[in-house]
Parts: sequence; structure tokens; C-alpha cells
Amino acid sequence: MKKKSNNYSETLQQIKAIINDASYEIAEEDKNFIYSDEARGVRLQLDYLKAEVKMQKQGVDHTIVVFGSARIVEFDVALKALKKIEQELESSPQSEALLFALKKAESSVRKSHYYDEARKFGQLVGKSGKCPEDAHVTLMTGGGPGIMEAANRGASDVGAKSIGLNIELSHEQFPNPYITPELCFQFRYFAMRKLHFMQRAKALVVFPGGFGTMDELFEVLTLIQTKKTPPIPIILLGKEYWNRMIDFEFLEEEDAIEPHDLDIITYVDNAEEAWHAIIQWHKKNKTPLF
Repeated sequence: MKKKSNNYSETLQQIKAIINDASYEIAEEDKNFIYSDEARGVRLQLDYLKAEVKMQKQGVDHTIVVFGSARIVEFDVALKALKKIEQELESSPQSEALLFALKKAESSVRKSHYYDEARKFGQLVGKSGKCPEDAHVTLMTGGGPGIMEAANRGASDVGAKSIGLNIELSHEQFPNPYITPELCFQFRYFAMRKLHFMQRAKALVVFPGGFGTMDELFEVLTLIQTKKTPPIPIILLGKEYWNRMIDFEFLEEEDAIEPHDLDIITYVDNAEEAWHAIIQWHKKNKTPLF
């Protein structure tokens, strides 16, 4: 009997060892496996699929995509920050740090009108639906602060749905509060996020921005130039800003792009011009939005 007991005890220990080993764990519950290099393809698929399924259920057919800086704030916020720095300079007029902060604050005030234009543009897109619940043409942004917040806010102003595609970053990025909750997504991979930016896009409106905005803009320009995606209107809002940032005509002069590649881009200075350019482009190309 003692021998049997030992065998029984050894069997239990063996079973426990089997059950407790990661190999026995259900695949989707095994985090070490899910986040392994070998499972990257599965993660990419899930990153794409979740947002795709959700947007289908919400009836999102077409999107108008807005890119722009996360650092541009509305006028009142920018002005308040500027006045605070000016007050601090009164007691420390030679402070290099404060003088540098003053320069940035003044720039923030100058650019704040772009926040207003992005908000107006969000309102124009939102009003284009047949009713507030209509998601046939839906505003889409990167889901963060700044220009993205302003555009989502504009859609929210008129009771329209809007989409936010957030990205998991090393530093915290919270979604802005104006996105429709059931249309706010967080992505692990920039590639899948960019895919969704283009998946249903019927126009792209690009406000002033930095590296991220440039990356997203040139991705779309390349896809259209190489005919990997159907052409859509690319609207750059803020002629002075964009002409100083990128000399596209220089690229054409240097034979780095074809002359007709310049036709992909339209420059405007306000929300109304942007919306009009989108409508006219689709009328001209006989690809109605509605």
C-alpha cells in the first residue's frame, strides 16, 4: 500500500507540473507567447481586426482624416501660458530658460488659430451627415490632443460621431474627450494605425505639425504617387507654414518627382476652403461622398 501511495503522490506532482507549465496554458492567455517575436503576425492581425469589426458595426463607410500637431492649443490656453511667462520674466528678465519659453509661448499663440480652424472643420464634416447618428462619412483623427482634439471637438459640437486612432507609446497618451467612445481605438503598431487611416479615407486634411504629421503625410503621398491606393484629395491647411516647411517645387525642379505629382496637393488657409476643395474634387472625379 505504501508503494501505491508513493506512486499516487508522484503522479499528482507530475500532473501539477504539467498543468502549471506555460505550454499547457491556452494560447490567448499565455502572455509570454502572445508577446513573443514568433506571435507578431497574430498581434498584427488582431491590431487590425478589432478596429475593423467595430467600425463596420458602427456603419462607418467613408472617413475624412485630419492630421496635425498635438502641441497646438486653443487661443485662451496659449495666451494664459504666455502671460504667466511674461510675469515670471519681470523678476528674472535675463533668464535664458524663460526667454526660450517666451519664444515658444509666442509661437503657440500665433498657431492657436489652427485649433479654431480644425474645430470648424470638424463641425463641417459632422454637419454633412443626414442626422447626428449617421456615420456614413465620419471624421477620423489620431485621437490625441491639439489639432486632433480640435477636430473631434468640432464633430462633437454638432452631435456627430467621430473616430480616434490612438497609439501605444513609451510615454502616456490619453485620448481626447471628444471622440465617440465606441469609435476610440488604441493600436500597438503604427503600420496598422496607418492602414486604418487610409482604409476608408475619402480626403486627408493636414494641419501644421512635426515629425509625426510629416510621416503620415508622406506615407499617403507615396501611396498615391505609386498607385498603391486610389487618389484622394490631399489638403494642406496653412499655405505659409507648408511652403516654408517643404519646397515641393524644388523636388520637381530636381526631377525627384514628376510635375503632375504636384497636382496631388491642394493648399488652403481655412476650414471652409478645405471642405469646399474636398467637395469639388469629388464632383470633378465623379466620386460623390454622399
